[in-house]
This record gives sequence, C-alpha cells and structure tokens, in this order.
Amino acid sequence: KGRMQASFVVAPWSEQEFLLIGSIDLLAQTAKRLSMFVMRSKLKITDASERFRLRGLAGSAVSDNGAVADPGWAVRSRDHAKLISLYPADDVPRALWVGDVEAPEPIGPGLDAAWWRLSDVRSGVATLPLSGVDLYVPQMINYESIGGVNFKKGCYPGQEVVARSQFRGTLKRRAYLAESDQALAAGQELFVPGQAGESVATVVEAAADPEGARHEALICLQLHAATHAALALGSAEGPPVRIRAAPYPLLADI
Repeated sequence: KGRMQASFVVAPWSEQEFLLIGSIDLLAQTAKRLSMFVMRSKLKITDASERFRLRGLAGSAVSDNGAVADPGWAVRSRDHAKLISLYPADDVPRALWVGDVEAPEPIGPGLDAAWWRLSDVRSGVATLPLSGVDLYVPQMINYESIGGVNFKKGCYPGQEVVARSQFRGTLKRRAYLAESDQALAAGQELFVPGQAGESVATVVEAAADPEGARHEALICLQLHAATHAALALGSAEGPPVRIRAAPYPLLADI
C-alpha cells in the first residue's frame, strides 16, 4: 500500500470531463482501479483513446501554438485542443498538445519520437510504464517537488505510507539523472562499483541519444549512494553509469 499504481497528467477537457493521460499499457488496469472508488452513478470512467490525439511540443513550437513555457502544469484552451505545460529539457520548453480527432495538427516541424523520449528523461519527470507499477512512492521519483502530488488535498489509497515518508523524514531514495555508454532500460539495477551487496538504484525510465552512443536515464537512487560519481550497471563489476542531479530543486518542506 502506498506504492504508485501509475503516473498520469490530468487535464480538464470541459465542465463535465477530465482527461487522464498516461502510458497506454496501464490504461485498462488503471480504469478498473479507479472504478472501485466511483461513489456517484453519474460518474463514468471510459477509454477515450479514439477520441483524442496527443502531440509533444518543444522549443519554439510551444509559444507558436499558444502554450506557456512554464513547468507549472498550466493548461490553456486553443482551437479544439488543450495545451499543457511540461517541465523543460536542458532549458528547452516543452508542452503537451491534446486535441480531438477533428482538430488540425499543431504548428511546427516534425520531431523524431526518439528525441521526445530523450527529452522526457532529461526533464527529470518520470512517466511510469507497466514495469514500474508498485515500485515507488511519489517522493522516490521527486513527485512532491514537481507538483505531481499534493499532501494538503483530501485522502487517497496508501496515504499513511506516503505521508509518513514525507513528515517523518523516512525517505531513503530520490530520483537522479544518469548516463552511460551502455544501453539502459527501465527495471535495470545499479550497484556501487567494486562493492558486494544489494543494488542501490533502479532505472525508472531510459532513452538513447539519437546523435551518439550515449544512453540517458532517470534513476531511483538510495541517498547514501548519491555521493558516488558513478555506479555500475547490472553488478558491482558492470559498466559505469554516471550520476547527475535532477534538473530542478527539491522541496525541503511542503
């Protein structure tokens, strides 16, 4: 209890509808889970994938399409579409365009999907796939510092575990960026080089740099191991994985 079932962007579509946007492989089980908490017969949870299209915006395309270059998850309406501000990647503004199937495509040249996946990692904001279900509490991937969870709003399943980590200082893991010359994939484990023992980090999300052999990742790392400049992939004798800080400040208190 208290582990994250999924990570979603939530956006109001109309006065009567909200959209939850997340990994497609989590759609069915998330809808089933949320349906357990429906208390009013007027509320329905349905798969709306066929009604909408999603497009990622980066760089000048953000302002050209009317989005706000602000990592505060601001939502704007424009021509049968919603524009959701995302966290930047290497100071490059990013946004999510959500339009109905009849809406014209957003303005701007095409961007390779590999670059978008890399920008997701560099933003430091994790989108959990199916392999990440039940592995983390929100603070382990810095969600309390990016507006991904609010400790002052209502109740939720697993609240006791999550709140205890926040208020009693029992959190032992945080999200960091990492890079390696070897391919990285979600679920891989990282170790302290040359030291026998259990893994000290897990790859949450990973992407390859389309212009080179470098691979980058968002990792969930035990705080005591954060002083190391690099970890080892797969075993204590594995290839090096270099550690970098998250690209945003962590909240000291909520």
